[in-house]
Amino acid sequence: MRKAWIFFTCEVYLSTKIAFIGHKRIPSREGGIEIVVDELATRMVDRGHQVIAYNCSGHNIAGSEFDGVANGHGKRFSYHGVNVVSVPTIEGKGLAALSSSFFATLQAIKAKPDVIHYHAEGPCVMLRLAQWAGIRTVATIHGLDWQRAKWGKFASAYLKFGERTAAKCADEIIVLSESMRQYFQEKYGRGTHFIPNGIEYGEPVSAQEITEKYGLHKNDYVLFLGRIVPEKGVHYLIEAFSKLNTNKKLVIAGGASDSNEYYQHIQQMANQDSRVILTGFIQGQALKELYSNAYIYVLPSDLEGMPMSLLEAMSYGNCCLTSDIPECAEVVEGHAATFHHGSVESLRKKLQELLENDDLVLRYKANAEDYIVGKYNWDDVTNQTLNLYGG
Repeated sequence: MRKAWIFFTCEVYLSTKIAFIGHKRIPSREGGIEIVVDELATRMVDRGHQVIAYNCSGHNIAGSEFDGVANGHGKRFSYHGVNVVSVPTIEGKGLAALSSSFFATLQAIKAKPDVIHYHAEGPCVMLRLAQWAGIRTVATIHGLDWQRAKWGKFASAYLKFGERTAAKCADEIIVLSESMRQYFQEKYGRGTHFIPNGIEYGEPVSAQEITEKYGLHKNDYVLFLGRIVPEKGVHYLIEAFSKLNTNKKLVIAGGASDSNEYYQHIQQMANQDSRVILTGFIQGQALKELYSNAYIYVLPSDLEGMPMSLLEAMSYGNCCLTSDIPECAEVVEGHAATFHHGSVESLRKKLQELLENDDLVLRYKANAEDYIVGKYNWDDVTNQTLNLYGG
């Protein structure tokens, strides 16, 4: 491994050249992977390492109106010390990740990093090229992407191939839950490293922008915030909410991600209940206000890796209600309410219970932020990841 000694006053650091591939782009909130890569890359730079992040070119998945410096073909820029390079990307369902990870891997091989860190199953298909080039590889599996309902047969087969490639070829594999670690051991006989995502304390703010735009006030709405895709279970939430007798609103915040048909279905469901508000993609001040002022945060997912939105919601001191899938249950450990995944009736009953019991909601809120920040720390996550880079 190529290493260079960097001297700062009396301390000595061993610098590693690191490449990140598999995210859409940083800085961005297009998904949880983008948040993870952002946090890791910037912290690794702070520790004296050289970091290159290969961004997809093209528009933000929520629409060109959300484009920023991270969007663009052929652009190179520095982001908090991270060298960011945009690579050619073929836009289209399933093609963006395939094309961008291919071109990113070719550029990374040319840059000769000490390690390439791949994120998600699809980009791991290209991991074999890095292996042939003699570059150390680490793969983070953020979830079983091939199970997601939005993918067709070819895309699902491609994602499974990426999973198998990671299991066979990656020098190290990171998983985000104990259930995923067990999955790789049973299916591939492959040992993995459980390194969860991290979180910091949220900074609560009063409702101003969301009041002006949506008429929302403190504690008068139930919140879902995430990508509007089938596996997130938003349809369960809208159906369960429609059966409740409450004056509170239901806010669905997020954009589509290769799932326009599903988004249109959610719009149709929302149009049948005047209490349901679809905000579209949310970021910045409005995002902070939504987290800060919700009565309950709900995550009704059928499938997750490790949900960053759940960590964020708890970091703002929210009472959370999640499905009981292992990836959510492992996170909350009794510090949030749960319902039986896929069951509209179970979700309705839990929502009703919380809406009728302010004291219970307050108890969940009281310890949410300290619990989640104490359990998941970004500095610990960064140090554990760096240890894997060295072998």
